[in-house]
Amino acid sequence: MPINAVTSLLIILAVAATTFATRAIPFFIFPKGKAIPKTVEYLGRVLTPAVIGMLVVYCLRNTSVTAAPYGIPEAISVLAVVVFHIWKRNNLLSIGAGTLLYMFLVQAVF
Repeated sequence: MPINAVTSLLIILAVAATTFATRAIPFFIFPKGKAIPKTVEYLGRVLTPAVIGMLVVYCLRNTSVTAAPYGIPEAISVLAVVVFHIWKRNNLLSIGAGTLLYMFLVQAVF
């Protein structure tokens, strides 16, 4: 269903306002010089590894280890991501290299 220009503009403005609000609100809630609550500090420490763990589980949930190729491309790619991250400590490089390696393995090797 096509939408007109006014509706498109309103959608873009709503998305922009929401994005701006999610970026700006923390600065109003936690101004400079005000102590950050212990709960927020705790969440800041534990949520990143928890989200990464959930993403790993989500990405590997349908990997079949009982049928060819037995999860080998996935294992090689996960290992490559870990090695790149330990070596360079660069998330973009680690994820990008692992993704490219996985795509190469499933399309050209396995």
